[in-house]
Amino acid sequence: MGLKSRSLENTFPTPLQGQCSPFYRRQSVSFEYLSPRQVKRCDALRQLHLRLVFCVLKMALLMASGTMKNPKDSKPEKDRSRSSEIFERGKKTLVGGVSSPVRAFRAVGGTPLVIDHAKGARLFDVDGHEYIDFVCSWGALILGHADPDIVSAISDQASRGTSFGMTSPLEIELGEKITNAITSVEMVRFVNSGTEAAMSAVRLARAFTQRDLIVKFEGCYHGHSDGFLSEAGSGLATLGISASPGVPDAFASLTLNAPFNDLEAVESLFKQHPGQIAAVIVEPVAANMGVVPPAAGFLEGIRAITTREKALLIFDEVITGFRLAYGGAQNVYKIDPDLTVMGKIIGGGLPVAAYGGKRKIMEQVAPLGPVYQAGTLSGNPLAMRAGLATLPKLQTPKFYEDLNNKTKRLADGLRSALREANVQGQVNLSGSLLTMFFTGQPVRNYADAKQSNSARFAMFFQEMLKRGIFIAPSQYEALFVSAAHTDADIDRAIAAARESLASIQAD
Repeated sequence: MGLKSRSLENTFPTPLQGQCSPFYRRQSVSFEYLSPRQVKRCDALRQLHLRLVFCVLKMALLMASGTMKNPKDSKPEKDRSRSSEIFERGKKTLVGGVSSPVRAFRAVGGTPLVIDHAKGARLFDVDGHEYIDFVCSWGALILGHADPDIVSAISDQASRGTSFGMTSPLEIELGEKITNAITSVEMVRFVNSGTEAAMSAVRLARAFTQRDLIVKFEGCYHGHSDGFLSEAGSGLATLGISASPGVPDAFASLTLNAPFNDLEAVESLFKQHPGQIAAVIVEPVAANMGVVPPAAGFLEGIRAITTREKALLIFDEVITGFRLAYGGAQNVYKIDPDLTVMGKIIGGGLPVAAYGGKRKIMEQVAPLGPVYQAGTLSGNPLAMRAGLATLPKLQTPKFYEDLNNKTKRLADGLRSALREANVQGQVNLSGSLLTMFFTGQPVRNYADAKQSNSARFAMFFQEMLKRGIFIAPSQYEALFVSAAHTDADIDRAIAAARESLASIQAD
């Protein structure tokens, strides 16, 4: 016996009217009497539907969290035809199409980025693609791109003049901020690049001690002046250049190299060259062979040796200055060097650097002393205003704590991603600096860093770029986190790393 069709809304049939699954209770349906077999089939369809809905939701959640792996489904490279066109055009007039070698992507392949504009933690290329930027102008932009206060300061100063060729109050004001922040720096001289600052500091050290030899560490980069280009890191390591042609042997012989984190090697050099070493120059945290923190007692040991041997200790804080702490790495490690080299952050993203130190040493610089150094654009007002707009922001409560916490979360996420993908790797961390090395062994010096699988890094770099994450195009550089990076940016970078590592592991 059957019943006529009837329309029900927010009801369901009683046993006398027929049977239907509760799945349909909240539906407006038209039904006829269902047999027990039809009821069973109806329930089976309902269960299938629920499973499908559950699977779709689960996939969406996995994709959002970055834990879903599809190793064979590597993202295609973004169309960067406009970037390629501009880069090819640039190669006709710019050497290699760039103004600094690593930008050419020779170590990682693919089309180099050509940037149209940037804001906060984002880069936007000429093809309209957006990237989360973990290069941050190689560490200079601790506040991110186009910080409104810095932009306002530069714009205001540009209307007042971009270069005077004479002293302005701005130089004195920024100099006072630096000497107040870094206790070992009693006087300062502004220059235009880290290379110029390091070169000038070494010249001053030689004049002050009346000695010729300098000790540096393998993999530490102090700019491209002649005396620093043996076993240097940064772009030389990226391009596989151990020393640069054009540097006379006589110059090179004045620089002695020791492995980073090896105090015995430093002691040995002083024994081999008694009374001849003017200074030891070191990055307190190496950041140009990738990030390598100092071993316990290493910096203290160098300070003790140089004091005993009457040589100067030079800290190259072009990267670490005002990044690890407001007073730089020397504030973190409680070491007072004789001279300090600074750059990047002190100029808020404009070309500026400085060297400074103890008054009795700095007074040897002209015009007070015989050590000559000069520059038309040194202390230019645009850079001074940018620096003056930057440094006060770094003094806000918990600035470095928040920055370092974000970086630690990124480092922890990268370590987890390496384990999940079963890829050999190390993540070295210091403050808001980090590097992921593709090697199974700890990285404590340049020799360790060079054991990294640079081909695997190149694949990882490209996979990250496809996912909108820009990291340094070199295994031997640092990732930089800025105040502009959000927690969501960190999450997205970790998710991209998981997918990228799964993809390269499958290849």
